[in-house]
Amino acid sequence: MNRDIIEGNWKQLKGKAKVQWGKLTDDDLDVIDGRREVLAGKIQERYGLSVDEAEKQLEEWEANNRN
Repeated sequence: MNRDIIEGNWKQLKGKAKVQWGKLTDDDLDVIDGRREVLAGKIQERYGLSVDEAEKQLEEWEANNRN
């Protein structure tokens, strides 16, 4: 899944992101607005993860949510 797919399908993917990372608030999801780098940063911030671990989780999530 690339950046354009996340941005283009954010309304559908937003709920899946909330399920995956329950610590993300609705406000976080509104701020993210489909921007992958912001999503990675919020995951890192909310869960206290390293950049590499946040990216790893995001890549796995993307792979599981390919349409």
